[in-house]
Amino acid sequence: MIKFFEICVNKYSAEHTFNVFWPASIDNPKDNAVMFITEGNMNKVSNFSKASNCLVYWPNNIEIPEAIINSHVFMKCNNPHLEFCRFFHTNTITNKPLLCEYRILNGAFISVHAKIGSNTVLFPGVYIDSNVVIGDSVFIGSGTKILGNVRIGDNVVIRENTVIGADGLTTDRDENGKAISMPQFGGIIIENNVEIGANTVIARAAIDNTIIQSGSKIDNCCFISHNVNIGEDTFIVGETIMFGSSSTGKQVYISGNSTIRNGIHIGDRAVIGMGSVVTKSVQDGCTVMGNPAKEHQ
Repeated sequence: MIKFFEICVNKYSAEHTFNVFWPASIDNPKDNAVMFITEGNMNKVSNFSKASNCLVYWPNNIEIPEAIINSHVFMKCNNPHLEFCRFFHTNTITNKPLLCEYRILNGAFISVHAKIGSNTVLFPGVYIDSNVVIGDSVFIGSGTKILGNVRIGDNVVIRENTVIGADGLTTDRDENGKAISMPQFGGIIIENNVEIGANTVIARAAIDNTIIQSGSKIDNCCFISHNVNIGEDTFIVGETIMFGSSSTGKQVYISGNSTIRNGIHIGDRAVIGMGSVVTKSVQDGCTVMGNPAKEHQ
């Protein structure tokens, strides 16, 4: 596992001397990680028992369970998300793309460390970063940029000028209203037989992975934000925005110029009407439309 940083927790707790090396989410805890939990996620507290030696930002008004209190360093605070972001700010931790050694093939710039399968076509102006793995029979149109930790399956089509691996916006405001941002450390998984239109942006996850499952089709000029999970055989029409940590089930249809609020889930085979603003989760098989989107009988 890549170490993104190395910070001794002694600067936060004098009686502890272990180091932390990476961020982790409450859904996928790791040893020696920096983590946080909010009041709304207290049903996931037991996940902390799956890891050890973490620095955890914890809500001030909630007691720490005895079962985990000795496994980690807990920093009680009013706003765990803000303090989590501040950890990276105060320790001057960034995760910007690095320059790499590359080769030029048919006008495409490909890192010497990238892995590309057979019968894959890269048009001039494509850029492929070091930690990218691309499967067989993939088509990548001119001007596309693929950055960071990206895994692309077989028979995928990515049209012109798309960006895969852009940073999402994970930020908060300090006591004076100033922005405190967290670098993005996660990756992107694009499964087999996915099609992505031109000028679309897919952001890498903040910590884990943004996922586009097999058979899904994303139109031109869409924005898929960090931590989004798109279910199998889902269609997303042009100029749609899916904000952070939103998700769909299988065979969802999202019509053009729709907006899906962060954290919202759209169930299997649901239909989102043109121009809808979805602010509440949608059950399987439902059709919703409007602003805010409401169920259509």
